[in-house]
Amino acid sequence: MTVPSILPPGSTPLEKALEQVAARLLDVEVAIRAVWSPDDCPLDLLPWLAWGLSLDNWSTDWPESIKRERVRKAIAIARRKGTAESVRSVVASFGGSVAIREWWQSEPRGLPHTFSLILNLDSAGAPASAAFVDQVIAEVNRAKPARSTFTFTQGLTAQAGIG
Repeated sequence: MTVPSILPPGSTPLEKALEQVAARLLDVEVAIRAVWSPDDCPLDLLPWLAWGLSLDNWSTDWPESIKRERVRKAIAIARRKGTAESVRSVVASFGGSVAIREWWQSEPRGLPHTFSLILNLDSAGAPASAAFVDQVIAEVNRAKPARSTFTFTQGLTAQAGIG
C-alpha cells in the first residue's frame, strides 16, 4: 500500500522509499495506557517507566513485585521527599514494615534531627540479604531530610511448624 507523497518532484528514489516506510510506522499500534501503568507495563519496559517517573534508584536484581511497587509509589515518594512519611513509603515499597522513632519521641529525648529506623522483613515477602538491606538504607538516605541522621536495626518475622 502506498500513501500519497508529499515530497517535491525532484526527490530521489531512496527518499521516496523512506517516506513509504515511515508512513507504515504510523499504523503500528502502541498501547500507551498499558506502557504507563505499573501493573500492565511489560517487564522489559518497566525500567524505562521508572526512569520516566524520575525514580532515583533501580536494580535488576529486585523481584518483579518490588520493581512494580517502586514504580507505583514513585510519585508519592517524590512528593514527600524529606519527610518521615517518605521514608515509610520507600521501605514499604521494598516489602518491609518500618518503625520510625524520631528524636523528640524517644525517652529520654535524643539528639535533634536524629531518628531510629527498625526494618522488619517478613519471610514471605522481601529477600533478607545484606545487599537488599544496603539498597534499603541507600533509599532511606535519599528520602530522609538532608540534615537528619539515623540508626538502623533489622528484624525478621518468620513462621515455622513442627512436621
